[in-house]
Amino acid sequence: MAEFLDLYGDGVVLLGLSNPYRRAAGGVLGQAWRHLRRSGPRLLAYLVVNMALPRLSAALARGAGSLAALARARGIPVTVVEDVNGPAFHAALRVARPDLILTFHFDGILSAATIALAPGGGINVHPSLLPRHRGPIPTFWAGMEAEPAHGVTVHRLVPRIDAGVVLAQREVALPLGITASSAARRLHRAAVPLVGEVLAALSAGTAAEAPAGALLPYRPFPDRAALRAARRRGLRLLDLSDIRAAFRIRA
Repeated sequence: MAEFLDLYGDGVVLLGLSNPYRRAAGGVLGQAWRHLRRSGPRLLAYLVVNMALPRLSAALARGAGSLAALARARGIPVTVVEDVNGPAFHAALRVARPDLILTFHFDGILSAATIALAPGGGINVHPSLLPRHRGPIPTFWAGMEAEPAHGVTVHRLVPRIDAGVVLAQREVALPLGITASSAARRLHRAAVPLVGEVLAALSAGTAAEAPAGALLPYRPFPDRAALRAARRRGLRLLDLSDIRAAFRIRA
């Protein structure tokens, strides 16, 4: 997202940052208990590294280098999203008047009413080759395939998870043995130029929409059995490089 702001920040009128610990989702303790019961401590470690540590790192640096700080330095309003379909965020969108809503692997389903608040609707970046691996950790499920294939997809937002028509898609070669966390970071960075191409095509009226095909099964957070199978396969959720990456603050 920092790279996206470098390239396209002049066109951003509002940055909405999801609060992953919102009360409606169970809060910190409720979510931790739910993940622990289903998946065990290994998934909790993954979530801490990918969600909690970057926030802690930014807090220790007094917000320097955080995405919110980068946006505010550009004069972009920032709002914390408690309910993406609630009146507070709808009001923020009406004030900002965006032409298009762009989500990067957002952790909520936008309703039709929310999407309609932008004349151009919405698009989403998802780090998989849709319709494969719909869901919250696509790099894990891609790595579990007999022949792993990774990539990024930019698709239209609809009120269903990762189900809109595809606007652009690109396969990305990743090193053997890469962790699910590292794969996700690389894929989101690879998505930035692809999003730029889609934005240009939408602006020119030349964007081509390719149906995503028959929806494949939704792939949820892995349970204990899936994580045991991943360990046998040699697929790791994270390693020390992912922990170091979580503490990097952009200058």
